Amino acid sequence: MTNKSAKILVINTGSTTTKIALFENDKVILNHKINHAVSALSRLKNFDEQVTYRKNLIDEFLLKAQINKDDIDIYMCRGGLIKPLPSGVYKVDNQMIKDLKNAKKQHASNLAAVIGTALSQGAKPVYIADPVVVDEMQDLARYAGHKNFKRISIFHALNHKAVARKHAEKIGKSYETLNLIVVHMGGGISVGAHCKGRVIDVNQALDGEGPFSPERSGTLPVGDLVKMAFSGRYTLKQMQEMIVGKGGLVSYLNTNNLQEIEQNLTEKSRLVLEAMAYQIAKSIGEMAVVLKGKVDAIILTGGVAYSEFITQNIIDSVQFIAPVYVYPGEDEMQAMAYNGLLVYKHQLKPKTY
Repeated sequence: MTNKSAKILVINTGSTTTKIALFENDKVILNHKINHAVSALSRLKNFDEQVTYRKNLIDEFLLKAQINKDDIDIYMCRGGLIKPLPSGVYKVDNQMIKDLKNAKKQHASNLAAVIGTALSQGAKPVYIADPVVVDEMQDLARYAGHKNFKRISIFHALNHKAVARKHAEKIGKSYETLNLIVVHMGGGISVGAHCKGRVIDVNQALDGEGPFSPERSGTLPVGDLVKMAFSGRYTLKQMQEMIVGKGGLVSYLNTNNLQEIEQNLTEKSRLVLEAMAYQIAKSIGEMAVVLKGKVDAIILTGGVAYSEFITQNIIDSVQFIAPVYVYPGEDEMQAMAYNGLLVYKHQLKPKTY
């Protein structure tokens, strides 16, 4: 174990933002969010141009903030859509970068580790922690209903795990001894059954399952979806946007801004928000069945958890199952830094991809 304090640069790439934070051990000493105009991103032709564009903006900020990259000990990056992995910290290597660049599903999270590697230039180690493809699902949960399809694990693993551990610490217990239902509510919504430290079932929150969210449609009537796809009225891209980006609240109310909706509630918007909460509550009920009714707590987290309207509607429906705890916001930057600190102090051994 080393006594020297660690300087950890955390990189989290979103669809229209790049968040960076510099930590000294577990204390944040610099926090910055770069907002990207959609018009600027639309001019970028491919993955490599995205990486270069965002890396240059980070370099400009670090220079302006007088942060010397030689002083950074570890780069912690948001994990992307790589192959399914058990929970943990992974060293970024050439194979991971290749898989991120050529991933079947493209998402902004794929950029972070590649940007971190470009910033480090091999001088300092680069890691990811609990990427969205963390897969601890039990075999029963993988059956989709037809041999040509299989349910897969894509969810907000980093925040799920961080908030679950935070809750366990708060009540003086080990995460590995608890049965929890964790609900991340952001641009997408994921509801996971945490059974003694493993997420044994969770909805595929990227583009296919679960409750509708501020910008995603969630589970749609499959027969109607197939007919629409073959109607000739829509392109593949339009169908994909209908599911992710232009679904959910965007579809019903033309905005994904929950605060704006709540400030101007109408009879229609109230019913739409109640329907979203209703679908989340139903998903919690499903996960209670997965855990066979043995649920120690239900945890609501993510940006939408700041909404008392949504959380109270959910609580009213599910509090009979287990006590409900609300941890608003996302702990992703802090969680990545914490994982990096454990690695730096040799208290956690990074895994090989």
